[in-house]
Amino acid sequence: MGEKLLEVKNLKTSFFTVAGEVKAVDGVSFYVDKQEIIAIVGESGCGKSVTQMSMVKLIQSPPGKILGGEVWLDGKNILEYDAKSPQMQAVRGAGISFIFQEPMTALNPVYTVGNQLTEVIRKHKKCSRKEAWELGVQALRDVAIPEPERRMENYPFELSGGMRQRILIAIAVACNSKLIVADEPTTALDVTIQAQVMELLQGIVEEKKTSLIIVTHNLGLVTRHTKRIYVMYAGKIIESGTTEELITRPRHPYTIGLLNSVPKLEEKKGDQLVPIEGAPPSLVHLPDTCTFLPRCPYACDKCRSSPYPALRKTEGEEHYVACHLDLEGRT
Repeated sequence: MGEKLLEVKNLKTSFFTVAGEVKAVDGVSFYVDKQEIIAIVGESGCGKSVTQMSMVKLIQSPPGKILGGEVWLDGKNILEYDAKSPQMQAVRGAGISFIFQEPMTALNPVYTVGNQLTEVIRKHKKCSRKEAWELGVQALRDVAIPEPERRMENYPFELSGGMRQRILIAIAVACNSKLIVADEPTTALDVTIQAQVMELLQGIVEEKKTSLIIVTHNLGLVTRHTKRIYVMYAGKIIESGTTEELITRPRHPYTIGLLNSVPKLEEKKGDQLVPIEGAPPSLVHLPDTCTFLPRCPYACDKCRSSPYPALRKTEGEEHYVACHLDLEGRT
C-alpha cells in the first residue's frame, strides 16, 4: 500500500433529461496512490469520462448534477469547492490536469501551439509571458517533440495526429500537476504511435513523480503500464484489482468478455474474434437486478431474482467483484 493522493468515495452524477434521470455515475469509489498508474476501463457510455469530469466539477449544469460523494485530493475534499471558485480553478491544471479525448479536435485551430501552452502556464504560475514561453518550449522538449521552438509557432492543423497528442500531453504536464487524467489518450492513433504515447506517459510519471489515471476501453493497451485496474459498466465499478490479478483471474463475466475480445498473437489465421453479445443498457430506468444480465452467458435464476450485487472481496489481493457467481478461471 502506498500513500494515497486521490480518493473518490461513492460519487454520483446524473443528467436530467426529457426521457428521465440518466445515472451516468452511480456510487463510484476508487483511489490513486502517489506516483501510481491506474486504469479505468469499459465500453463507451459506461460513465468513465463523466466520473473524471465530475471530480473537478466540469459537468454542465443543467442537465448534469453531482448528487453526492467525496473527492479527496491531498487530504482535502475538493467537491466542497464551488465549480467557479478560485480553489477549484487552482485544482484544475495545477492539482489535476487532463489529456482530453480526440487529439484531432481538442486543440483550438485558430491559436498557435505556443499561445495555448502559455495561456495554461500563466493561469497557474506567476510568470511573465517570456518565462511562460520558455516553460512551454521545455514542456514540448519533455514530451520528445523535435524542434520545440518551431512547433510553438505552428497551428494544430499543421501537425500530425501523434504530434497533436504530444502537444496535449505537454499542456497537461506543463504545470507539474500532482495527477494527470488521460482520457482515451490513443484515440485515432495508429498502433505504433499508441505504444509511443503510452511509453511517454509512463516516462513522465517516473520523471515528474506524478500519478496517472488512464481512461480507456482497451484492456490490452494498459496491462503493461498500470498497477491496478477498475472495470466500469453502466455507471458502476463492477470489478477491481491489481493488473496481474485482474488479467489472470478475472471474476466478472464482463471482464472475462473484455479479455476474450482482445486479439491474441497466438491466434491462427481465420480465427474469429469473440465479441460481447448485445449492447450496454440505457442508463434511464435501470433495473434493480444486475445490469449485465441481458448479455451474460453465465446468468442463472439467482441473477434474475436477486438485487444488484454489491462489490465483495475475493481471495485475491485487493480484488473486488460485483457478481453473484464465482467465475474464477472461466476465460
